[in-house]
Amino acid sequence: MRILGISALYHDSAAAMVENGQVIAAAQEERFTRRKHDSDFPVNSIAYCLEAAGCGLKAVDQVVFYDKPFLKFERLLETYLSFSPKGFKSFQMAIPVWLREKLFQKDLIRDELQAISKNFEWKSRLLFAEHHLSHAASAFFPSPFEEAAVLTMDGVGEWTTTSFAMGKGSELHIAKEIHFPHSLGLLYSAVTYYLGFKVNSGEYKVMGLAPYGEPKYAHTFFDKIIDVRDDGSFWLDQQYFDYCTGLTMVNDHFAKLFGHPVRKPESEDLTQFHMDMAASIQAVTEEVVLKLARNAAKETGAKNLCLAGGVALNCVANGKILREGIFESIWIQPAAGDAGGALGAALAGYYLFGENERTVDPTKQDAMRGSYIGPEFEQDDIERRLTAAGAKFEVLSDSRLYESTAAALADGSAVGWMQGRMEFGPRALGGRSILGDPRSPNMQKLLNLKVKYRESFRPFAPSVLAEDASHWFDLDSESPYMLIVAPVREEHRRAMTEEEEQLFGIDKLNVPRSTIPAVTHVDYSARVQTVHKETNPRYHTLLSAFKQRTGCGMLVNTSFNVRGEPIVCTPEDAFRCFMGTEIEVLVVGNCFLRKEDQDPSLQQDYKDIFELD
Repeated sequence: MRILGISALYHDSAAAMVENGQVIAAAQEERFTRRKHDSDFPVNSIAYCLEAAGCGLKAVDQVVFYDKPFLKFERLLETYLSFSPKGFKSFQMAIPVWLREKLFQKDLIRDELQAISKNFEWKSRLLFAEHHLSHAASAFFPSPFEEAAVLTMDGVGEWTTTSFAMGKGSELHIAKEIHFPHSLGLLYSAVTYYLGFKVNSGEYKVMGLAPYGEPKYAHTFFDKIIDVRDDGSFWLDQQYFDYCTGLTMVNDHFAKLFGHPVRKPESEDLTQFHMDMAASIQAVTEEVVLKLARNAAKETGAKNLCLAGGVALNCVANGKILREGIFESIWIQPAAGDAGGALGAALAGYYLFGENERTVDPTKQDAMRGSYIGPEFEQDDIERRLTAAGAKFEVLSDSRLYESTAAALADGSAVGWMQGRMEFGPRALGGRSILGDPRSPNMQKLLNLKVKYRESFRPFAPSVLAEDASHWFDLDSESPYMLIVAPVREEHRRAMTEEEEQLFGIDKLNVPRSTIPAVTHVDYSARVQTVHKETNPRYHTLLSAFKQRTGCGMLVNTSFNVRGEPIVCTPEDAFRCFMGTEIEVLVVGNCFLRKEDQDPSLQQDYKDIFELD
């Protein structure tokens, strides 16, 4: 039985294919169109999923959309009526779009599917799952657990912003929900906006900025803005926000409460106030998430927890849940945001609508295959594509490839690494990555300013051999999807001098904190990816080769793109990024490229091609 899941028409459109309960393929539309967070109907992602399944659309038994448009329209109308006449301008802008495009989404989806396959029988095959049910299904059904509590937290689906469910076998039941406008995701996004970052993409920056500040304003949030109960349920005072009916996230009341106006993006320096605000909203988020997790454990008695929704990408909060010992194990859907809703919709179609039995294989980590479920390219195709792009390369044997790449990394080079199937989700996991030496005190600055073209304060993550993780980090569990932050072990830390201890804010950035300074954040933490031979043998072998050369089985790993660009998908994407940045070495399949060997006329000013995120 083949089921195609689709998320589309809001942001982060994607498609996923499930066959007899097995995850076959999934990809986000942005990777094909090269438009970050592309919301268009995912025709390219669907084409890829059908190709990966070796079938046409006619051979698909069900197509499941990840939410219910009529419920969203209901929420839109009820919200505007509740706040009327406030927000009439926003209402004027939104309603025509809904009436023209979104209210009749079933017709739009039907037309798009019939454009792919003219005679596709959509009436009996097109289904709709609620947004948070899709999130919950994406979290529980691929997990390695027979039974688990499930938390989903994001901005908003139809009405739901937070849900608590219980999964057992092939069953999944949502027990409690928190509804719009009370949303932890929207609160975090509101502060993201207030700090001058883009909503739905800048939340990572707030999380990265938080350790530079102190949570001085957390009490203000709790006193004035958010009322949190012991079970984690919460209520937001809407007088401070504009997202219900307006065109911005926060209003003048919010700015007056904290004593500063909204920061203008790209035009103002980040001050200590901005860092303290980031620290404060992070502390608030962690407290709410921990209370929700404790309540889920109390009400279910479950030993395992699954997480999905955009808030589940907050890897600092995830690490806190793990270290609190609330559950024995936690598992986070690597595509926790809306793109992962496509996969959840397909799995809901198979297990919940189709009532099929679920079998958990205890010998495997999970059913996500390491999240390497995107497109891949055969060696001869890679060579043909790179040649057509004008690239100069050597084709090396596997052993020479690993040796040469490890040597380049040890010499301080930034290496573009494209191997095997593309990752599904926002994290590069060694399939489409830029790599560096974590021991280098200059690597973090080099990658941020000369390769990624992004803010200097943003940290980088370590990829570490799974068998070596506990040697470097206070982490006694797997973290294959780079979604858990853990402290660097004490013996690898560097004690700060008295003078360094007096530094504040961004001044802390250039102080080495450990023997692996490129991946150690200012609070001695790291966003860890454990690399497993079973799911990514080539990346594991490269890490082993680097360890043999240096004694360190770890690399800096960041996504293969520049700021504002989707992660590369094809060999041509990788070569363009290579030629537009100061990456010195590119490895695609068994093709090894050095920057000095390339035609200088192919270089371009790459950093200004993409809209800043």
